[in-house]
Amino acid sequence: MTLSFLHPRDEILALMQRIYGYRMTTTSGGNLSLKEDNGDVWITPSRVDKGGLTRADIVRVRPDGSLDGVRAPSSELPFHLEIYRRRPDIRGIVHAHPVALVAFSLARKVPDTRVFHQAWNVCGRAGFAPYELPGSQALGRSVAGIFAQGFNSVILENHGVVTAAGDLQEAFRRFETLEFAGKTIIKGRLIGQVRYLDAQQLAMPGLRSWEFEALDRDTPSSLERELRHRLSEFVRRAYRQRLFISTEGSYSVRLDASSFLITPYRADRATLAPADLVLVENGLVERGRKPSRAFRSHQAVYERHPSIGAVINAYPVNATAFSVTGAPLDTRTIPESYIVVREPARLPYGAHFTDDYAIAEAVSPQRPTAILENDGVLVVGADALEAFDRLEVLESTAEAIINCRAVGEMAPMGDQVIRDLEAAFFPTGAA
Repeated sequence: MTLSFLHPRDEILALMQRIYGYRMTTTSGGNLSLKEDNGDVWITPSRVDKGGLTRADIVRVRPDGSLDGVRAPSSELPFHLEIYRRRPDIRGIVHAHPVALVAFSLARKVPDTRVFHQAWNVCGRAGFAPYELPGSQALGRSVAGIFAQGFNSVILENHGVVTAAGDLQEAFRRFETLEFAGKTIIKGRLIGQVRYLDAQQLAMPGLRSWEFEALDRDTPSSLERELRHRLSEFVRRAYRQRLFISTEGSYSVRLDASSFLITPYRADRATLAPADLVLVENGLVERGRKPSRAFRSHQAVYERHPSIGAVINAYPVNATAFSVTGAPLDTRTIPESYIVVREPARLPYGAHFTDDYAIAEAVSPQRPTAILENDGVLVVGADALEAFDRLEVLESTAEAIINCRAVGEMAPMGDQVIRDLEAAFFPTGAA
């Protein structure tokens, strides 16, 4: 889907459906707007079920204040207009009440986005606006004043969050990424002390060489077309399952001994199409395309382990909580967890930025998962389905361990149980 060609009504509708569909706001909560070059502002309506919103409900507010639409504009229109007035570079605004960021608003705190390099790059430092009456001019002045200081994400005291950007798509990515950072911090605090990245660590991904030679490719084979179709479906499913978010997650699948397909750089995972995937062959990258920054690490895994057919970097919130703390992820919970996930490897932050083979040496068919400090998790599999299943089991295992904290002390399966599982499922020591 080419979002830049969408009518404002359709762009707002599509994003509100995602926000509501993934429970990042409620039926009555949240509003989106975008501003066109001619000064027209398109905004969601007031008092309309977000689950039943239609394109006809979206309201246009002209520069002279006149309205075009069958509904009244959102009651929060004043702060949208004031933000646009104070920040002429802003053309898209998201306001909603996602539960993690509401929790921060109740505590009068903001998420520290230095928990991940990508969260810092996408969101920067978040601001905080003191409470004002919803829909009031005072709220508009307060929120816009924080944006005027240079913030692009603002927590509203006892209210929610507002994010903004040069277009509505980027404002949504900031919104989703900030909520993800907030959720991860909350989960992390339940199991240990959350680690944050310093300036040198935050700069590491940008220092990594991203030069590559271009590949003049042949017409894709039927096998490549089939793998493109399957991989794009798994990427979209990973987004729906909240294993990926729009700005986080890399997925690749082996095509043959010397080539693989991988997700592209800065692509919306929710709408990824087969044609968006990037072919890498003998280290050369399909001409005119940019692969995920993880492509060299994935390439090293395929070179080192011929039986591995798929690799995923992901940021599911529960498993990622273990990556931002030193808490151990003990997979001896239920038989499936131990059998599928095994004992995850752990890599220090930045290892895969400085050494393409760090991950390839840490994982194998016998040890198919890894926790990357402050950078999510990685799983491998014989094919795209096995890797996806492994990622789901890893996240479910992590969530069960965190939830167990509210029930009692975890009692892992005993040594004899583990020996029985090893004998039954890995009699030769191979996964």
